[in-house]
Amino acid sequence: MIAHDDRSILGLLIEGAEAGIEGVLVTLTGIEGGSSRGVGAQMAVLADGRSAGSFSGGCVEAAVIAEAQDVLAKGYGRTVRYGVGSPYLDIRLPCGGGIDLLFTPHPDPAVLSEILARIDARKAAVLRLNEGGAALSSTPGAHGFQRAYAPPLRLVALGHGEDLTALVRLARAFGVTVEAFAPATDRHAAAEPGVIPLVSRTALPDLVGDPWTAFVFLFHDHDWEEMLLPHALAQDGFYHGAVGSARTHHARLAGLRTIGVPQASLDTLRGGIGLIPATRDPATLALSVLGELVQDYQACAGMPGWSGRAPGRTGQDPASHVPTRN
Repeated sequence: MIAHDDRSILGLLIEGAEAGIEGVLVTLTGIEGGSSRGVGAQMAVLADGRSAGSFSGGCVEAAVIAEAQDVLAKGYGRTVRYGVGSPYLDIRLPCGGGIDLLFTPHPDPAVLSEILARIDARKAAVLRLNEGGAALSSTPGAHGFQRAYAPPLRLVALGHGEDLTALVRLARAFGVTVEAFAPATDRHAAAEPGVIPLVSRTALPDLVGDPWTAFVFLFHDHDWEEMLLPHALAQDGFYHGAVGSARTHHARLAGLRTIGVPQASLDTLRGGIGLIPATRDPATLALSVLGELVQDYQACAGMPGWSGRAPGRTGQDPASHVPTRN
């Protein structure tokens, strides 16, 4: 990963607890004006000064670490305002806003471990936080600040050539879990580690989706799409897309409609994918597509304060993906 994520933040607190080092989970619960992080962003701070996560470009992190150590020394949590309206006149945010940070000392490492286990199992979870502690929650709107954790973005990429390998490499560098497929005859893709060969157009691979998975088709030989696209569209995912011009996409939809793919599925299939129009090289196409995937993932599933409807073709409610504690 390029930066800290939920796993590294919660993992630091678990690691500290296992070594007998106290820790504090710090959560951004309110914003006044501008902020470089969203509500739900978190930091982990250990008594020895180690930390993971951030709330700014370095403006408040030192103060947060000092505050967390004071919380541990005094034995109780608190909510502190930084920036506008803060009692700390020497700490100002460059955006000119104010943020409220909830300091939760000694979060139960068993609870944090269960959060990570659910993420690993591609399930969502909700942590209820207050100044006294943290607990798993299956009741939206329960007392305390609700922080939802969604499984990370997963990409299933199918295609060939440098368009496929460029997206695979960039997505992996960003920290995305990638499952890639290419025709067995594609020597370029075969040289990329982890790419799974497609032996024929009719031998369908085992594709498994979920509300946090994106399916991207990068074939220029569109004959490969005839069987694979309906197979992918039958899987749950927050994003289904294929490269090609508007004319190509129109023909693609017509062909899928002819073989009986439901209109509801066709309505979810995007053409002309990516944020940058008319890309002309594999690297820019990869950047364009990955940017769109991350944008859409954050909008519907990946933001720290995840709320509203869950992603996916069927429009599930987030609560339907939050299992009750067993």
